[in-house]
Amino acid sequence: MLVSTLLAAATTPLQWSPTVGIIMIISNIIAIAFGKSTIKYPSVGPSLPSPNLFGGFGLPAVLATTAFGHILGVGVILGLHNLGRL
Repeated sequence: MLVSTLLAAATTPLQWSPTVGIIMIISNIIAIAFGKSTIKYPSVGPSLPSPNLFGGFGLPAVLATTAFGHILGVGVILGLHNLGRL
């Protein structure tokens, strides 16, 4: 029963395209902007080699915001694919 439910929910595989890459980049930019405005101490922890390049974030803040950006991007990409827009 579970296998048939999973097979019924399966869709066509999503192929990578430049549109998928652009959506992921935009999602990461949004997540970094959100993190910049909400993280209380963004520069705590090990610093990065060029703090100007990373917006003054420390290593934990960069990892947290980009991880959130990837989760956000995957949700947007899979949602658009499920709707048939990608």
